[in-house]
Amino acid sequence: MTSPPRRKTLFVPGPTEVRDEVLAEMARPMIAHRHADFTALCRDVFPRLPRLFGTAKSRVMVATGSATGLMEAALRNTVKKRVLCLANGAFGERWHEIAKANGVPCGSLSAEWGRAIRGEAVKKALDAGDYDAVTLVHNETSTGLMNPLAEIAAVVRERPDTLLLVDTVSSLGGVAVDVDRHGIDVCLAGVQKAMALPPGLVLFSVSDRAFARAETVPHRGYFLDFLDYRKFHDQFSTPQTPAVSIFYALRTQLDRIEREGLEARFARHREMARLVRAFAAERFALFAEKGFESETVTCVSSAGGLDFAALSSFLAERGMAVAGGYGKLKDKTFRIAHMGDLVPEEIRALLSAIDEFAPATGRGS
Repeated sequence: MTSPPRRKTLFVPGPTEVRDEVLAEMARPMIAHRHADFTALCRDVFPRLPRLFGTAKSRVMVATGSATGLMEAALRNTVKKRVLCLANGAFGERWHEIAKANGVPCGSLSAEWGRAIRGEAVKKALDAGDYDAVTLVHNETSTGLMNPLAEIAAVVRERPDTLLLVDTVSSLGGVAVDVDRHGIDVCLAGVQKAMALPPGLVLFSVSDRAFARAETVPHRGYFLDFLDYRKFHDQFSTPQTPAVSIFYALRTQLDRIEREGLEARFARHREMARLVRAFAAERFALFAEKGFESETVTCVSSAGGLDFAALSSFLAERGMAVAGGYGKLKDKTFRIAHMGDLVPEEIRALLSAIDEFAPATGRGS
């Protein structure tokens, strides 16, 4: 019989560390998703989600699957003319690729990886094209950069017929998103990052404007039709068979988040980010543009010759895991996630271990 793999504390940008209390919830007996037991579970969970998104206006719904599916659904449900995809990392580029794969008319506003997309550039792009939607990745895990959501949202709000679609996959639950304040029409997030849950559920808010647009779109798709989700959500259910076990975990994690308090949770993320950035700036270099560094994941430049494979093996022996570079940054960076339910003491232990390893390699020289 094969022995289970040694457990590691995950300092990677998803799936993140899941606490035992949350994992244990998934061992509950299965229930039928069309019976009263699941309705009761949804009645507990659904009303507690809007506060995470900072909304009192939009519906916040739950789907089973990957956030990539919701990126596709947002485009299929809301774009009638043309969408402007903002891209300065792998996931911004992914949204553009999804648009092209679905035959959705699209344009792209690109910035160098690691550089923020600014509101003025968005304004110029919108002025130059007939767009009725804009996509934005709030927090780029590929580069460790957090785009200026407020600045970009203010530009989009100047155009009442243009919807704002935002990927908060690696920021929701770690930083304030403020859907209502920013006028976000579709906001989506997986649960396996700052929410610190096993992968398998997607949380997403949809504004009344976005629902109204969807009502005029003839081919919204079947699996993630926003109008279908609205109907079932209002009945405390889901259109298709949900990942019931993760719903239990979500309920428990909401309890834990509420006990901590959102402001305290956000402050903990800021402190962990501060620790990692200070360490990485002193010993290596930060990849993201100064002033736009992510609060949930730090992308560290290893261009000086750090042997990431050796570092990874060294950390694995100590029960820890960090992430390598993503996409075209694979051999140029590595990433340290500081999100979810991790605490500063765990971050300090990781940094101490990296510091123990680094002198043996001449700190990457």
